[in-house]
Amino acid sequence: MNAYVTAILQGALLTVAVSVSALLVSIVLGLLGAGAKLSGRPVWVALATAYTTIIRGIPELVLMLLIFYGGTIGLNNALEWLGSEATVDINPFLAGVLTIGFIYGAYMTETFRGAILSIPKGQMEAAWAFGMGRTQTFIRITAPQMVRYALPGFTNNWLVLIKATALVSLIGLQEMTYAAKQASAATRSPFVFFLFTAGLFLLYTTVSLAALRKLNTRFSLGTQHAKL
Repeated sequence: MNAYVTAILQGALLTVAVSVSALLVSIVLGLLGAGAKLSGRPVWVALATAYTTIIRGIPELVLMLLIFYGGTIGLNNALEWLGSEATVDINPFLAGVLTIGFIYGAYMTETFRGAILSIPKGQMEAAWAFGMGRTQTFIRITAPQMVRYALPGFTNNWLVLIKATALVSLIGLQEMTYAAKQASAATRSPFVFFLFTAGLFLLYTTVSLAALRKLNTRFSLGTQHAKL
């Protein structure tokens, strides 16, 4: 029993690594997507709109399996077509991080876009009138306020992203859900191990929610901030 609990706890660390790595990917994609949607350039707007519409309309599980299995087959077929005898195996950790990050990048795009639109445009125009460049205006004027407006939606996305990491167990990554399944099969006690795993997920989300509430309070000083 202790060995199985240890395996789940070790898998829990891997779950954190997948979650944080995927979050970083989603933030980068979200900022790029929001910038593209607000750029006013038809091509960029169309690409970003297609990205958010398609990705949010396809189940995470389908995308995970498509990238992991379909990507492996596609790469190996390409190598064979080029005359190479080499084969490629996509790392489950990398596949999980990129897939989850890619999926939630679409949600972050809408979160960041809405936050930027909530900032009065006159503030940015005033900054430009004082001689600030666009980059300086974003760093000093837009970004701090964007964080405040984006935090409620960002929090929801992060909580869902953490739970979505359970899907990577289906592609062989030995995170805590995978370890719980192995323990359940070996001991025929699924309730015990899955309940333990559910408690760990609840712990992650509870700690995250408390931390993000404090962050929201900090960025909302002097304003009536939204509750997370």
